[in-house]
Amino acid sequence: MLLALWPGFALADQVFYPAKSGNADAPVLTVYSSLDEPLATPMIEGFQKANPDIAVHYEDMLTGEIYDRIVKETDAGKKTADFAFSSAMDLQVKLSNDGYAQVSNLPMSAAWPKWANWRNTAYALTFEPAVFVYYKPSFAHEPVPSSRAEFVDYLKRKGNEVYGRIGTYDIERSGVGFLFMARDQEQFGDIWSVIGAMGAAGVKLYSTSSAILERVADGRFVMGYNILGSYAADWASRHPDVGIVLPKDYTVVMSRIGLVPQAAAEPELGRRYLTFFMSREGQTILARELQIPAVSPEVAGENTANTLQELLGAQLRPVPVSPGLMVYLDQVKRARLIAHWNEVLRMQ
Repeated sequence: MLLALWPGFALADQVFYPAKSGNADAPVLTVYSSLDEPLATPMIEGFQKANPDIAVHYEDMLTGEIYDRIVKETDAGKKTADFAFSSAMDLQVKLSNDGYAQVSNLPMSAAWPKWANWRNTAYALTFEPAVFVYYKPSFAHEPVPSSRAEFVDYLKRKGNEVYGRIGTYDIERSGVGFLFMARDQEQFGDIWSVIGAMGAAGVKLYSTSSAILERVADGRFVMGYNILGSYAADWASRHPDVGIVLPKDYTVVMSRIGLVPQAAAEPELGRRYLTFFMSREGQTILARELQIPAVSPEVAGENTANTLQELLGAQLRPVPVSPGLMVYLDQVKRARLIAHWNEVLRMQ
C-alpha cells in the first residue's frame, strides 16, 4: 500500500489502463502515487466506469520520488502528473505551500473537514490511525495495554520475558514512523519514557509494516507500537492471532493527501479524478475494497472516519493538513529528533 513502507522500489512501476470506451485516442490521466498499483486498481476501475472516455497512466513510486519528480519537472518547464496521491503528508503540503499545486474547487470542497483541506489545494483523502498490535495468545491471562502508560508498565513488569519481542518503525527510514513519533512528541509530554522502556525491552526497528506484523502474527513479537492501522486491519483479517488496540490516551490519525500539480498536463482530468476520489462512490471503494478508512463526512459504516469518531471522539487526533507539517522537514530539527531517539534507545 504505502510504498514508503515497502522495501526497494528503485523505479516507478508504470501501468496503462486503456479507456473503457475502446477509443485508442482517448485523453490520458497521469497519476503519480505511493499506493501500490494492484491496490489502486479498484479505484481506477471505478473512475473509468464513471468516465469510460478516459485512459489512465499510473505510476507508483516512493513518496520522496513523487515530490522530486513534480518539482524537477515543473522547474524544468515540463508537464508533470495530473494527480498526485501520497502518504508523505509533509511533502504534499510543501508542494502546495511552495506553489507546485493548483487550487481545485470541487463539489465536496466546502463539506470536507476543515483539518483535511488546505486552501482547496491539498486534500486528506484517508483516515488512518496509529495502533498497538499484539499477539493474542500472549495476552490470554492478562489485559492488553491500552494506553502508553499501561504499555510502559507492561514492559517494565515483563522484563526478560518480552526482551527482543517488541517492534516499531525505524524513524530514520520510515516516513510514517517519523511522522507518528513527531506527533507523539507534541501530544504526550512523557513520550521519552515510552521510548526508553522500549529500548530497555530490546525493541526491534523496521522500515516496513509487514516486517513487524509478520512477527506479531507468528508470535515472535508480543507487541508492535504505532503501527499504521490500515495495514494492521488487513493482517488481522487474515491472521486470527493478530489483535489491534487504538490507544485510549490518544490515537494519532494520519492521512494520504491528493492534489493536482500546478504543471499538470491535463489538470481538468486530475480534478475529475480527485472529485471521484472525494465522492461517495470513491470513498466507499476506498473503505470497502482497499480497506483504507474513508474521511468523507458523507460515508458511514465500517472503516470510516464517521464511525471511528462516533466511537472514540476526542481520543482521535488527526494530523491537520497545514504548513505545520513542514516543521520536521527542517533538517536540523529532524536530525535533532532522530539523534535524541537513538540516544534514548542506546542508553538502555
